[in-house]
Amino acid sequence: MKGKSDGTVGFSIQSDEDVILARQKVRSMAQELGFSLLDQTKLVTAVSELARNIVVHAGEGSIRVFRLEQAGRIGLTVRCEDHGPGIPDVGRAMREGFSTVGSLGLGLPGSRRLVDEFRIDSVPGKGTMVEVVKWL
Repeated sequence: MKGKSDGTVGFSIQSDEDVILARQKVRSMAQELGFSLLDQTKLVTAVSELARNIVVHAGEGSIRVFRLEQAGRIGLTVRCEDHGPGIPDVGRAMREGFSTVGSLGLGLPGSRRLVDEFRIDSVPGKGTMVEVVKWL
């Protein structure tokens, strides 16, 4: 895990231990910004699911976390990226119950419900980027 002086924190995700570190760092940044315990938990849960997707589906990737300020609002953005196999049908992957690995298929749609903004871009054979935003 390494930090950047502009307030952006970036780290690689390759293992379950990295998922735990990502959770801890996101929680710490959310606490510093003044998020409620409930919103911290929602954001950390979403990030945990997205980081775990990187490990399971791509093997490795990265997460960047940064403070966001827009029209007087403060938020936290988390961008998760990998260069894995990508998602051939994003619409299908966003439906509850769809899974390619035998899970409950709640990770992506569940993460979307826990944050205020959710964006996903995926190109088969090139990778996936998921960006989430939670506002104070």
